[in-house]
Amino acid sequence: MLKKQTVWLLTMLSLVVVLSVYYVTAPKDMNDNIAFTSHKEATKQKGSDKGQADVAVDEMQAKGGKVTSSVSSDDMFTALRMQIEDERSRLRDQYNAIVASSNATAQEKSEAMDKIEKLEALAEKEATLETLIKSKGGYEDVLVRAEDDQVQVTIKAKKHSKKSANEVIHMVKNEIPEADYVSVEFEPAG
Repeated sequence: MLKKQTVWLLTMLSLVVVLSVYYVTAPKDMNDNIAFTSHKEATKQKGSDKGQADVAVDEMQAKGGKVTSSVSSDDMFTALRMQIEDERSRLRDQYNAIVASSNATAQEKSEAMDKIEKLEALAEKEATLETLIKSKGGYEDVLVRAEDDQVQVTIKAKKHSKKSANEVIHMVKNEIPEADYVSVEFEPAG
């Protein structure tokens, strides 16, 4: 029978070996500065990656040491969706850790399970609303973000009016009745 210290030592040695192999075999010319690409590279990449979401931030101009960058509307929607998904994934992991913990009480585990179910239900309602608003209004893209009693709807559209904003608010109130504050923002479509 192996002692705990021996198992621990063998585990650490195997981890060092795996990391060393990874470091040696990793590509050397990886670009560490992936947040900024030149405009030519971004344009070339956009042409070759049609159909895929573009998340690159384009470096527009470098004047006197200042770098001006912009994020297109598509990128903003994608970035916001990724940010929301990351945050919810982090929360889901925390709640799953509570559920799996042997130190948590039955009540804490039950509350964590309820919060996981609420997160999933909220994400489902947001997706339903996005599809409903997009199909009824004929908009290019819609992003719904619900948190507590607030719902923020961002719509990418060529035209917008107060009437269409009121229709969106009505749809949100029907799907999420507990929402006290609903805001609708229109982004110009390109």
